[in-house]
Amino acid sequence: MDLGIHVASFTWPDSPHSTAQILADIAVATDSGGFASLSVMDHFFQMDQYFAAEEPMLEGYTTLGFLAAVTNNVRLRLLVTGVTYRHPGLLAKIVSTVDVLSKGRGELGIGAAWYQREHEGLGVPYPSTAERFERLEETIQVCLQMWSDDNGPYSGKHYQLAETLNQPQAISKPHPPIMIGGSGEKKTLRLVAKYGNACNLFVNTPDEATHKLDILRSHCEREGTDFDSIRKTILYTGMTLMGGDDAGFVEEMRAMAGAGIEEVQVMPYGPDPAGLVMRLGTSVVPVLAEL
Repeated sequence: MDLGIHVASFTWPDSPHSTAQILADIAVATDSGGFASLSVMDHFFQMDQYFAAEEPMLEGYTTLGFLAAVTNNVRLRLLVTGVTYRHPGLLAKIVSTVDVLSKGRGELGIGAAWYQREHEGLGVPYPSTAERFERLEETIQVCLQMWSDDNGPYSGKHYQLAETLNQPQAISKPHPPIMIGGSGEKKTLRLVAKYGNACNLFVNTPDEATHKLDILRSHCEREGTDFDSIRKTILYTGMTLMGGDDAGFVEEMRAMAGAGIEEVQVMPYGPDPAGLVMRLGTSVVPVLAEL
């Protein structure tokens, strides 16, 4: 099992003056510590389900460009892009740029978006759930065409592009990996089976992971997709690790690995997030690698 770092809070001492340095310290520790990925959120307000909306939040793809410049090894993605925030042709161009500037380490993490407050706050249209999923599928189709040799038009229900020209193309081949976030059994996991290279599941127990992966496997069978080719990942939201119990966390992940999870992303909170990342690189990454 691999370990990834997901930066979900930028509320640090002396922010915003310290933000660039602390973020760079996290990135360097992640890059040198054997971690598989480094990600940030795609939000414009902090999530008011967990913190105050007024707390600091950086724009995601600008942040990935910064991270590309201070790392050399780790995979870079948003966890995950909100489909409503950028036109799909521009999104494909943005991800291609991250991939080129990181020398082939860029990924597209994407989902149907959900945070209505920030949509309304910044004047971003917030369609119905059904329409957001329609736009999600069309956006993935546009990105795949932009990352191919087909420079021709794209015509969908929601998006029409006269020419899907994209130069320079991404370094990642055949294209930047596509991670689809969410656990919806009818729509999200079907899209993972049809288009995804990875999923990011919202689960808390091995039994939940097993159930969701069984559903994904059935979608793969219908779509003619190799289930084993899809990377199965989760975002860790438990408290064991934050309490300093690294061994207890490893045992939790041992059970998740047994259920089929291949990567877990953890969030470094607190006043010294880079120190936490360095600790995990020493005490957890090597042990998880053996699972």
